[in-house]
Amino acid sequence: MQSHTGLRVERMPRNLRKSSFSIFVLFMFMPLFTTQASQDVVYKEARPLKQTADIGTVGENGSIEGAQEKRMSYLYDPTGMTDPFKPFIVEPKEAKEKEKPKPRTYLETVGLSQLELIAVMVGPKGNWAMVRDSKGTGHVIKPGTRIGTEGGTVYSITDKAVIIREEYKDFKGKTQHKDIAKRVPALE
Repeated sequence: MQSHTGLRVERMPRNLRKSSFSIFVLFMFMPLFTTQASQDVVYKEARPLKQTADIGTVGENGSIEGAQEKRMSYLYDPTGMTDPFKPFIVEPKEAKEKEKPKPRTYLETVGLSQLELIAVMVGPKGNWAMVRDSKGTGHVIKPGTRIGTEGGTVYSITDKAVIIREEYKDFKGKTQHKDIAKRVPALE
């Protein structure tokens, strides 16, 4: 590039111009940002502790009465306060009821369609029955035994059948009972 004086002048690349300008600004303002540490150490005297007044009772005119005579202690009473450890979002009771409890026994994990009644024993000490699962394992049941994935309970045992009662809620929200009978297969 030719200048008006006839000398050849080359331009610096743009990124080099920007970096050289920022270095120039840094060196110009560096003395403003740097501070020198003082060689003198300043020691300050310890301040006296502040005296606090004892809390007394508040009189009719707003003054504190008996500040020196009576000292009140504060006792926290959580009555009527919210519990800080309770969750803010409270689930309704209906949602908790819909959650079925986890099965506790093997018979509660097996559907009723997978169980076959193979024997019934009726006696003076109580009625017992035996069911066989799809694996071929036999299980002894009596009235009150929880059985099935739908929360059924053995309601009664007769000489020819076992009646299992399951509870469910109808569309109105009322608790209904459904009885399922497992019969002894007929001998051929």
